Amino acid sequence: MIEIEDAQRRARLAGRHRLAPTSRTDDPHEIARSLVALHSSDPVSVYLSVAARQRNGSFEPLEAALYDDRVLVRHHAMRRTMWVMPVETAIDAHAANTQRIASTERKRTMKAAGWTEAFMEDSINELVELIAREGPITTREIGVLRPDLTERVTLGAGTRNPASIATHTRLLLHAGFEAKIVRGRPSGSWISSEYAWHETVSWLGRPIADGPSRPAAAEIVRRWLQAFGPGTETDLRWWTGWTATKTRHALEDVGAVEVGLSGGSVGYVLESDPVGVDDPGQWVALLPGLDPTAMGWKERAWYLDDATAERVVERNGNIGPTIWADGRIVGGWAQRPDGTIATELNRTISASHREMLAVEIARLADVLGETRFRTRFPAPNQADLLA
Repeated sequence: MIEIEDAQRRARLAGRHRLAPTSRTDDPHEIARSLVALHSSDPVSVYLSVAARQRNGSFEPLEAALYDDRVLVRHHAMRRTMWVMPVETAIDAHAANTQRIASTERKRTMKAAGWTEAFMEDSINELVELIAREGPITTREIGVLRPDLTERVTLGAGTRNPASIATHTRLLLHAGFEAKIVRGRPSGSWISSEYAWHETVSWLGRPIADGPSRPAAAEIVRRWLQAFGPGTETDLRWWTGWTATKTRHALEDVGAVEVGLSGGSVGYVLESDPVGVDDPGQWVALLPGLDPTAMGWKERAWYLDDATAERVVERNGNIGPTIWADGRIVGGWAQRPDGTIATELNRTISASHREMLAVEIARLADVLGETRFRTRFPAPNQADLLA
């Protein structure tokens, strides 16, 4: 069995994730494709994940890719997470993941809210027709036009965490799961998460439709192995949220090859994947919370040691803003209210790495400008960094 040591994994990561200076690009579609998809649970993550990989940090190319060229789209997929993905990836991710999520979530909501199938189907279709006619339109504006659907319903009554939400808000979520509508521009700045809704075909020029899950799953695994391989079955199951059986079928269907990893575990790569890659040289990056690189693997010891993890990983396993040096997480960062980028190093880095870090801090501050934000999933280090 071919072996790929940790140092080689870190070298692969530098180029494939466009973090080494020589691999950066200003094309946000190419950045998203290189990472399979960009985490969008926090809208800040999308913008800063792209900016960190650009030669000339600017939000304009990403805005154009999302809202003018529409080659990227927001959609729920793996692990019920919101992603920004190339449209072609979203189509496969929907068939492999979201169509099942949509069915499960619809049944769950019907049971929790006491709604009938007919009520959900008719109401969702009415909202889609409204959006097609009046869109782009926000959830708030839809509530004004359809006050009959703003009645609040309690989900999870009698549980530890009941939630009271407006009926139309929940119905729009389901219409999004079912890819009948998609999110367009935010109603505020780029850090806002209130988006205008669009009917999918009118926005993208093509549908995101249900389809056979197994071949779509193989395509998602092919993309993941290109970006994150070698990875273990545990890594892939965690990233996709799939069962062991579905994961193994997808690995078989894509012809994945077993390789040995440091520590004796078994990983997978594509058969066409070259074993060795050139040394990318020294590099440093400031990545936002939930960045796809940090969140790409379940088994993280080869790039994240225990002491650093205690500072940058919150209790649910989400990774906050991180400092990277040569393929390892070496610390974390936060933006203070005055715009200062505060950093905490948890590993010793060289003088040349410190110089590169200073350049990246200045580059990030320039990209952020007057915008101020707080990460939505704060890691343990954030309180100290913001003090």
